[in-house]
Amino acid sequence: MIKLNDLYFKPFISEKEIDSAVSKMVTEIANDLQDEVPVFVGILNGSFMFVSDFVKKYPKPCEVTFIKLASYEGIKSTEDIQRLIGLTQDLTGRKVVILEDIIDSGNTLEEVHRIFKNENVDELKIATLFYKPEAYKKDYKLHYVGLEIPNKFIVGYGLDYNGLGRDLPEIYQLKTTQHMTNLVLFGPPGAGKGTQAEFLKDKYNLVHISTGDVFRFNIKNETALGMLAKSYMDKGELVPDQVTIDMLNAEVEKNADANGFIFDGFPRTNAQAQALDQLMDGKDSQINAMIALEVDDEVLVKRLLERGKTSGRKDDADETIIRNRITEYYKKTAILKDYYTAQNKYFGVDGVGSISEITERLNAVIDKL
Repeated sequence: MIKLNDLYFKPFISEKEIDSAVSKMVTEIANDLQDEVPVFVGILNGSFMFVSDFVKKYPKPCEVTFIKLASYEGIKSTEDIQRLIGLTQDLTGRKVVILEDIIDSGNTLEEVHRIFKNENVDELKIATLFYKPEAYKKDYKLHYVGLEIPNKFIVGYGLDYNGLGRDLPEIYQLKTTQHMTNLVLFGPPGAGKGTQAEFLKDKYNLVHISTGDVFRFNIKNETALGMLAKSYMDKGELVPDQVTIDMLNAEVEKNADANGFIFDGFPRTNAQAQALDQLMDGKDSQINAMIALEVDDEVLVKRLLERGKTSGRKDDADETIIRNRITEYYKKTAILKDYYTAQNKYFGVDGVGSISEITERLNAVIDKL
């Protein structure tokens, strides 16, 4: 992830992929033009890297010139095209290939055709490294296209955002969810996870998604996903991960403008963690950290037995059941600890002390993210 001016961008197209696309275009154009000596016309500012790499790869004699047009303000393409530098040579009877860095709305391309209307060139062809078919609104033919991309704002490899980013050798895409913090909160039974989740939710204005609560809501309200989950549960079978992910996705969609989420009770396996990563990536976001409350087993047993005196829960009143629950937790968490540690996203927090002391420790971790 990078930040340019006030916006964040995520990696999108690698240097290797760009190089491959440029090579493909060079081969296509060289094969079409054969022994002609073409004039390649780059559109400044964005095309300077593309033109440079293109002509270095071009296997035959050629000429290069530039015109300078401006069509972007911030991240939006405007209808008003400014011609800042025009043609300075006679192109009568020449084969001309326009080398554009990107074609989206086609407004700049319309100005290019206007410029060349009276230049009496033998043939005018359009080549663009990046093309956004969803955004293109013109009828001009594009003869050569390197890569088709979604209609999202990109920077790098000559393309900028308010002056920054042109120097990047790869392409980055605008992160549409700019400021979102997503946490996976873990803790063994009796660690106080639920209590701390409430404090974190309020302090950081996050949405707390408890898998157990989500399941109960969907089953109680007989949603399609709830009924599907219940059908597995009634047969004594595990609910497939995809059903759980679809439920979580629905919760995230309900709160699309949230500052972030606290995921509680999910994931519990590597496969679920990967599915959650894919879910958040699809929202232009990510899991920032797995935070685990760490408490000694004997302290947990004591807490749960004490809680069992008032909670009415049978699994809080039997020490053997309690210890089995704790053992099961560590089996599951150990796998996920490795998963998130590999991403430098695992944070263990001492869960012993007063509620306020533990909250302060959690805050210290989150404030650094």
